Amino acid sequence: MKARSKNMTPQAIELVARRFRVLGEPARLAILNALMKGELSVNGLVEATGLSQANVSKHLALLADSGFVSRRRQGLFAIYRIADASLFKLCDLMCSSIARRLGEDLREVS
Repeated sequence: MKARSKNMTPQAIELVARRFRVLGEPARLAILNALMKGELSVNGLVEATGLSQANVSKHLALLADSGFVSRRRQGLFAIYRIADASLFKLCDLMCSSIARRLGEDLREVS
């Protein structure tokens, strides 16, 4: 597989690093994983992740500020969804990489 080379400015590198830092928190990944199945309210995310309401709300605010999720009002509730479809590709890439790595590790042990 041929890697693409890009000349990134220091500012671009910082922006990319900032987005990866947002994704580096397991609670936020759990929220995103739940939202990959479809839109959910905060209560739905609490149920899906097992996190507290305050914790879910705090992480949703950061995910929204980073552009990963968006929300819409439905009566008294805010409904959240994935706003950046590139998350699906990123997840597929990472999950495939982990599966390959686990397969290699298992072969080495056998």
